Amino acid sequence: MNPKISDFGMARIFGGDQNEANTTRVVGTYGYMSPEYAMEGLFSVKSDVYSFGVLLLEIVSGRRNTSFRLTEHSNLISFAWQLWNEGRAMEFVDSSIRDSCSQNEVLRCIKVGMLCVQDSTIYRPTMSTVVLMLESETATLPMPRQPTFTSTRSSIDLDLFSEGLEIVSSNNITLSAVVGR
Repeated sequence: MNPKISDFGMARIFGGDQNEANTTRVVGTYGYMSPEYAMEGLFSVKSDVYSFGVLLLEIVSGRRNTSFRLTEHSNLISFAWQLWNEGRAMEFVDSSIRDSCSQNEVLRCIKVGMLCVQDSTIYRPTMSTVVLMLESETATLPMPRQPTFTSTRSSIDLDLFSEGLEIVSSNNITLSAVVGR
């Protein structure tokens, strides 16, 4: 995994004195886009914080956010939240680094990642606060809230996936809109 960080041209949409805006065209990679941007076209300085949080969780776990298609978790965030909430956060850590890293440091990284992927921008830290949280061992971090996008798939869905069947829609109708770039 070689992460490449870029703004995909979003920075030029901002005016010099703006800290949030609305766009009519959503561009980016689902799974890394903040919920308010992906669903409403709203972006702010905290949209990048969400993306950073996903990337941080990917680095700690050694898994991509999109690697959960055939599991009970719909994404990396729901998997991280479940283990964090059950007090088993060390199980989230990539096995290749689990024994060689500082437990306090890696748990701090997971907690910061979970704070970065909060659904509401109100609860997400700013990027400068994220840097402070990662650098300081003495900073007191707030507890993350359960993300609302942590839907778990039912066992019926998992049985259908394991049988090789794919549910396209509940009424067998698919609507596709082809839009050029």
